[in-house]
Amino acid sequence: MAEVKVMLLGAGRVGRAIALDLKNEPRFRVTVVDRRMEALRALQDETGVDVICADIQDLSSIPKLVANADLVVGALPGFMGYRTLEAIIRAGKDVVDISFFPEDPWRLDALAREQGVTAVVDCGVAPGLSNILGGYAASQLDRVEQYICYVGGLPEVRKWPYEYKAVFSPTDVIEEYTRPARVVEHGRMVFKPALSEVERIELPGVDTLEAFLTDGLRTLVHTLDAPFMKEKTLRYPGHAELMRIFRESGFFDDAPIEVQGHLIRPRQLTERLLFDQWKLAEGEHDLTVMRVVVVGKQDGAPVQYTFDLLDRYDDVMGVTSMARTTGFTCAIVARMVAFGQYHRPGLSPPEYLGLTPGLFDVLMREYARRGIHVHMAVQPGK
Repeated sequence: MAEVKVMLLGAGRVGRAIALDLKNEPRFRVTVVDRRMEALRALQDETGVDVICADIQDLSSIPKLVANADLVVGALPGFMGYRTLEAIIRAGKDVVDISFFPEDPWRLDALAREQGVTAVVDCGVAPGLSNILGGYAASQLDRVEQYICYVGGLPEVRKWPYEYKAVFSPTDVIEEYTRPARVVEHGRMVFKPALSEVERIELPGVDTLEAFLTDGLRTLVHTLDAPFMKEKTLRYPGHAELMRIFRESGFFDDAPIEVQGHLIRPRQLTERLLFDQWKLAEGEHDLTVMRVVVVGKQDGAPVQYTFDLLDRYDDVMGVTSMARTTGFTCAIVARMVAFGQYHRPGLSPPEYLGLTPGLFDVLMREYARRGIHVHMAVQPGK
């Protein structure tokens, strides 16, 4: 097979994990784009990929950057995601993207169809792997009645005062705490405050955790025909209340306020103060924990599918668990698109892969090859 040119946008933690994985594919020639030359040099020294230093926020540069690419992979923060994805699609390039942007991705479906582009969005761990699992369970059931996902990235060692470290873009973390959560109840979509409906949960291999609503259903609201659906983020107990105090006190507000004659945005100050404390320090390790439960009817009988994931920091490669589970999902799907295993012009949320016959088994084998194990249990429902 001829060489496949893959362009990766973003050289952050997850971008590095994607590059580490894609470089192992002998048919790929990988080029990484970022505006931080230091990050690019480090990645080039480590992986041997080609690099281009460019400001991706300048959307006018996108057509020229991706002109020679066969496939584009997006690993950018959420605030850059939508407009960059739109520019890639307009350039007529197949794309697999992980950015968790606030805009409705379905707005790009018609454009992707018109351009004949396969555009897989939200292709991380959650959304991403969680959607794939939901799609697969739905493909096995005659009717889906309930979908719930519990998911979180956490430090292995709890340290006061936050007992939390941001293992992906901290800006996106705060976005999760401020954006209303879409929930499906009795077949209708409703909005509820993020950080609400806090509950304690016991999962294998980790301490007691708390779960609270966040806006993670995304495309599942439209693609999974289930009367009850929600996603809850997992943290160590007490985190939700602390973040609610921050939010309700205005620390996450974007509107500027005057302080001693100067206008400042509270959220910018909060980010500046929190982010240094939320960074994983040298030698600190993280874990990713997820449970997806899908309940429905199969041959007239109630059935429950339960998927459990517990993944930890990779000491050998020096890759965080969140970067592994997010980046490797993206890299596996990128291969499928590049080699024609998955081709569907238009917008493709990850659940479409789970619904596609045969792809679930391929994905699970590829995860296992990378040391990521999803345990599935199928049992009679209640």
